Amino acid sequence: MIEQTLPLWLDIFLSVVVVLGALIALIGSSGLLRLKSYFERVHAPSIIATMGCWCIMHATVIYFSVQEDTLAIHAILIALFIAITVPVTTIFLMRAALFRARRSGENVPPSLSDNAESHAAAAQPDAD
Repeated sequence: MIEQTLPLWLDIFLSVVVVLGALIALIGSSGLLRLKSYFERVHAPSIIATMGCWCIMHATVIYFSVQEDTLAIHAILIALFIAITVPVTTIFLMRAALFRARRSGENVPPSLSDNAESHAAAAQPDAD
């Protein structure tokens, strides 16, 4: 494998995209420090993982595709894995935290599945 030298404009472009991804990660990290409650703070890492990861992934794909003269799919697969797992994990963490907050009596929004009709139906016995 012969290592190719990238043109200057491509080096600059890739550097800008990687630095942009790093800045997005820095901004998201500062959100962890500035936001007060868990429910506010949980959004900052998901922004880091999606936007920052995709910027760095684009730079990686372009760099390795140019260097090896083939499409570098490994970075795309990593980014897709992160794009799928981060929202699912965030949803489960938010649900667990919301459940725990409700159980401890904190002031949180009511459950959407708990409405007056379901309580009334559960309170009345079946008429057989």
